[in-house]
Amino acid sequence: MKVAIIGGGAAGFFAAITAKENYPEAELVIFEKSQNVLRKVKISGGGRCNLTNAITPIKAFAKAYPRGEMQLRKAFGRFSNTDALNWFEKRGVILYTQNDNCVFPASQNSQTIIDCFMRETSRLGVSLKLGAFVKEIVPIDKKLRVIYDHKDEIFDKVVVTTGGSPKRKGLEWLALLGHSISHPVPSLFTFNMPSESIVKLMGIVVENARVKIIGTNLQSKGALLITHWGMSGPAVLKLSAFGARILSEKAYNFEISVNWIDEKNNEEVKGYLSKIMQENPKKKLGNIRPYNLQTRLWYYLVEKLGLSVEKKWGELGKKQHNQLVTVMTNDLYTIQGKTTFKEEFVTCGGVDLNEIDFKTMQSKLIPNLYFAGEVLDIDGITGGYNFQAAWTTAYIAGQLQ
Repeated sequence: MKVAIIGGGAAGFFAAITAKENYPEAELVIFEKSQNVLRKVKISGGGRCNLTNAITPIKAFAKAYPRGEMQLRKAFGRFSNTDALNWFEKRGVILYTQNDNCVFPASQNSQTIIDCFMRETSRLGVSLKLGAFVKEIVPIDKKLRVIYDHKDEIFDKVVVTTGGSPKRKGLEWLALLGHSISHPVPSLFTFNMPSESIVKLMGIVVENARVKIIGTNLQSKGALLITHWGMSGPAVLKLSAFGARILSEKAYNFEISVNWIDEKNNEEVKGYLSKIMQENPKKKLGNIRPYNLQTRLWYYLVEKLGLSVEKKWGELGKKQHNQLVTVMTNDLYTIQGKTTFKEEFVTCGGVDLNEIDFKTMQSKLIPNLYFAGEVLDIDGITGGYNFQAAWTTAYIAGQLQ
């Protein structure tokens, strides 16, 4: 049996190793259009490779996928995050789980994962064709003709693991096979705020903020990081993932509301501030920070209202009292553009999931053609979820059933 893996990334190597272990006599080759493999693995997690997340159960894990949640929930029953951890440890990779459940190699170096993949493919006898750009796949009877550069070969099975494409053009060759393509747009990006003065607080992290996109039902909770260009952190990245299509339609110009203290009940906040005013009428605003807000942030919010941090709590009027409640719970900012998160890019979009049998990852349209990884219309939030989707779909595809 001859098997082609199209794409030398995370899903490609995982599918190749799985397939070769299942079919040791198979002739298996990975086609990679560039001269370098596993590039995304190399830069993931700031070069540390956040290879999965340790959160359980599967239902909770699947909630991290704006697209593909239902399909992956079943797929994780075949190969879960726990299975992935065991897979790497069995192959000599020592793992480390952070308090936030993000899992990294204990070496804190993505090269450890790359070395593992290269070692396994070498041991199993998987061939690599570098600089081999696959232009077309042509079904012939129940086999598949792979056309690359100025050559072509016939394969019994083909697994497409070419990753996400920032533009539809990069997926057009799959559309020519008859597959529907969900138009790709960016996911997992940070918010640019060139006209907002809050960027002078760059470096501040608020651990439990809630961010809403005005005019939609989209909201997210988590750590928020103020940067020199705007806002980032898990709360923003999660919001960008779940709002990928809506924000694309808005051309990345929209308003957000930030609740710095994640207190839903404004009456509670009013009561809390009233108590401060009653018990500390002679103390300055700058000397008491509600809800332990960071000093620089609290000063910024006070001054944003035109108040002085030297003003005494007892001197606040009803209007100023209400303004403080509002700026803490419903602080408005204008977003004008986006920035890719670190050096990684994740796309919302790809091959339509309705055309894939998730029991096998085989195309419902073309026999013996399989898909795995980000080439599918699957994407997750930050935290190791995108790699787990790659491991799971590649493992199932590698069964070649």
